[in-house]
Amino acid sequence: MRFTQLIWCLMFLLRLGFFTEAILDPVDFLALQAIRKSLDDLPGSNFFQSWDFTSDPCTFAGVYCDGDKVISLNLGDPRAGSPGLSGRINPAIGKLSSLTELSIVPGRIMGALPSTLSQLRDLRFLAINRNYLSGEIPASLGDVRGLRTLDLSYNQLTGTISPPIGSLPELTNLILCHNHLTGSIPSFLSQSLIRIDLKRNSLTGTISPASLPPSLQYLSLAWNQLTGTVDHVLLRLNKLNYLDLSLNRFTGTIPGRIFAFPITNLQLQRNFFYGSINPANQVTIPTVDLSYNRFSGQISPLLSSVENLYLNSNRFTGEVPASFVERILSASIQTLYLQHNFLTGIQISPAAEIPVSSSLCLQYNCMVPPLQTPCPLKAGPQKTRPTTQCNEWRG
Repeated sequence: MRFTQLIWCLMFLLRLGFFTEAILDPVDFLALQAIRKSLDDLPGSNFFQSWDFTSDPCTFAGVYCDGDKVISLNLGDPRAGSPGLSGRINPAIGKLSSLTELSIVPGRIMGALPSTLSQLRDLRFLAINRNYLSGEIPASLGDVRGLRTLDLSYNQLTGTISPPIGSLPELTNLILCHNHLTGSIPSFLSQSLIRIDLKRNSLTGTISPASLPPSLQYLSLAWNQLTGTVDHVLLRLNKLNYLDLSLNRFTGTIPGRIFAFPITNLQLQRNFFYGSINPANQVTIPTVDLSYNRFSGQISPLLSSVENLYLNSNRFTGEVPASFVERILSASIQTLYLQHNFLTGIQISPAAEIPVSSSLCLQYNCMVPPLQTPCPLKAGPQKTRPTTQCNEWRG
């Protein structure tokens, strides 16, 4: 009732000409006042210094208007190193009915996301990262059908990623990494979705082949507890230029055909994959990281076109293909990590000199390294795998 009375009072004063400079819709005016009362500058920040409500709010820092409506709200000093803001997001933010963009810089914003955000039917961009938001992501955000970017990364959000979020038809960027989200990954319906970043959560379950659209260019699911196979999923994603599935519990094989895609970064480390890598086409990926898995079989020579190749800590067997030796000696390969496998040989001269720009690590395999090369500290001090382990693996 009090809110309605204030609106009528403001409208009456406007008609009488008391506020000749105030052109903002009274509903938006009062919403901004409520938002301001719920937030404060952290020490060292002067963002709200310009928020003097005796002047036109459309001149405030971070407030952008179209006519008498607020269409964009960017709260906090965006410059690098700014202390940011503290407080909570006032539910009155849902009164900004024409808002298309909402962002809050990193700071100490706490509490839950207000469910009133679902009233912002024109919202296209929502980014509140590196704060202390808690609680669940409101399923009602799925009602904001025009939402394209949702970035709530580096917070303390819990609960699941609800199916309504996955059903957003125009979603292009979903960034929810570094939270405490649980449950399974929903199916995403948007055919314009290009980026999904869900790393460092506690997501579980398997990934359905149809759950991820082929439009994806960036996919990071690292540091979760996902299980099952990924071969049929990856075969659909032929536009990827970044893929990180490390530190999960995936099983199955990796289809060789995926390495023909122009992926620029591939990380599948520290999983529980089984099977072998045997590409059917020439690899065109600058960086491939398959370390800390349980891949087995021989290493395909087609992988020698990779500039940075991490195959360490797997179960690869056989000899290292000659094409790798040629490319490492010509400095075409910058990084070749093969340590902690079951490899039995490599045709390289003990007198060969590895270029300064290249790194080769061969230790802890079923062979004596023909030449000594510097390895990362994690490789350990042992140069050769115990014979008993090699014999058991052959058996």
